Formats: sequence, structure tokens, C-alpha cells
Amino acid sequence: MKAAICTAYGAPDVVRVIDVPAPVPKPNDVLIRVHATTVSSGDARIRGANFPPGFSIPARLFLGLTRPRKPVLGTELAGLVEAVGQNVTRFQKGDRVFAFPGVAMGCHAELKVMPHDGAIALMPPDFSFEEAAAIAFGGTTALYFLRDVANVQRGEKVLINGASGAVGSAAVQLAKHYGCHVTGVCSAANAALVRTLGADEVIDYNASDFAAPGLTWDVILDTVGNAPFARSKTALNKDGRLLIIAASLGELVKAPFQSKMSGLKVAGGPAPERAQDIEVLRQLCEAGAFKPVIDSCFPLDRICDAHARADTHRKVGSVVVTL
Repeated sequence: MKAAICTAYGAPDVVRVIDVPAPVPKPNDVLIRVHATTVSSGDARIRGANFPPGFSIPARLFLGLTRPRKPVLGTELAGLVEAVGQNVTRFQKGDRVFAFPGVAMGCHAELKVMPHDGAIALMPPDFSFEEAAAIAFGGTTALYFLRDVANVQRGEKVLINGASGAVGSAAVQLAKHYGCHVTGVCSAANAALVRTLGADEVIDYNASDFAAPGLTWDVILDTVGNAPFARSKTALNKDGRLLIIAASLGELVKAPFQSKMSGLKVAGGPAPERAQDIEVLRQLCEAGAFKPVIDSCFPLDRICDAHARADTHRKVGSVVVTL
């Protein structure tokens, strides 16, 4: 099968498409023929070894010291079930599915094996493979931090810093679904898009500072990494929650102490990869509450261009790769 492999850390051109052995499903596995996947900010960060401050050594120890330990990147996919193991009853050949292997990666290939009880769900009926492939990465992160960590409530004021990216665009839609008053921070060029996603207000980060005196929110979700506690604390209401999902190691270490001393809640880190969250996202998509934003689409043989697009930090939503 064809697969895009990353055998060194570096620029987008370190990724090559080659032939590799096809995976074989075990009795409890599902074999998926991938029709679409994404190059997420996480994929680009791993390929380029561009980790948040403080994470370089821990990330390399986990992912590979001199090159990615798992050369086939890609955390999410959509495709058709090609085969199932003898113990699998949840899916059958021909099912249209989307899946989120997450840190297991391996989606930048024509075939991907996953355990049948993993983060796999049937695709929303009206979704294309490209749309379904872009559900999980942004959707699970936004869902976890808004619903589980912040426990957002109807009527609360929520600010999304980086509202036009994969996580941010999902967060705008989910916060609106939960009945919140949503403010999105993005460039002027993306303001109209963010409004169509449901934002009640939009702040152009080149013209205004969300942390300026007089502006406050119940929840601030920072997808960019430039809204640490020191900047955001005065912009939070009493019992406010600051969600620093792209924070440095230092900010994450300080978060429990900042929470205790301030009476605010400061939390960050990776979101869990749970099968039940994929199912929730499927239901939200079917209900029209969430639809991922597609920035651009590239065929597998142009995956280097997809990485280059992700590297610009100017993408809106997800960069999709088709197979």
C-alpha cells in the first residue's frame, strides 16, 4: 500500500510517499481503507519537531529522539471498512466510518487497522469523506475542554482565542450549541467565517486586545498559546476558567498553583482519545450543531504541500489529504 512516511525531523520535504506492507487485522480489529485524512497542527509539529517551549526533550523521548518513532503520521481519517476480524460485530465490510487513532497515528496511508472498540464511528450520512476526516482532531479537543473541563453553562460568556483553526472553529460551534455567548479572536480576514460558525462577536487580534481593561469572560479557551494566565487573569470573571490547550510546559506546571492562589480554574494538556466522544461528535454533526471547516484538500502525492500549508499557521479549519 501507499503511505507517507516521515523518517527525519525537518521541513515538509522530509515526508515521502512509498510502498509499505499492508496491515493485517487481528480477530478484534477493523481494517479501514482510508479515503481522506488530515495534516493537523499536531502532525506538522511532530514532523518539524516544533514543540511548545519546554516540551522538546519530553516529546523526543516519547516520539523519537532523532526521527519519529512512528514514521506514518496522521491522527484522524475517514474511509470504508475493508475487512473485520472474526470477533468483530460492531462494524461490517463497506461501512462508511471516521476514526481517531490519535497518538497511535498511521492515518497517512491507504489502509489503517484499529481495534473495533477504539475511537471509530459511522460517518454522518450527509458528510463527504473529506468532511468526516476533519471531525475528530478539533472536535474532541473542543468537546473535552468546553464540556468536561470548563463545564460551560447556558448564558455564559466564552472567548475562543484562535477561533478559525481546527480546534477553534469546532469550539465556536460547540460553545454556541451549549447556549453560550461566544466571542472569537481571529484575523480580520477570517472574521466573516467565524461569525457564520455562530460567534456573537469577533475580535481582530491585529486591531484589539481581548485582555484590554473592561472586557471579561467566564471561559477563555486559548488554542494559540499566547494567552497565558498572566495575560488572561484580568479578563476572567469570578469563578472563570482558563483553558490553555497550546501552553508551554512551564505554564502547565504553574496551572495548579495559579488556580489555588487566584480562585480561578487554569487547565491544559492533551485531550483524551475516547470512543464515546467520537460518537457524541457524530450525533452533533447529524443534528447540524457541528460541521468541520475545510481549509484545503491535497492528494496523497502532494502531502508535502499539505504540511507546508499547515506550517503557515494561517489555515482555517483543517488541511485534508485525499486518497
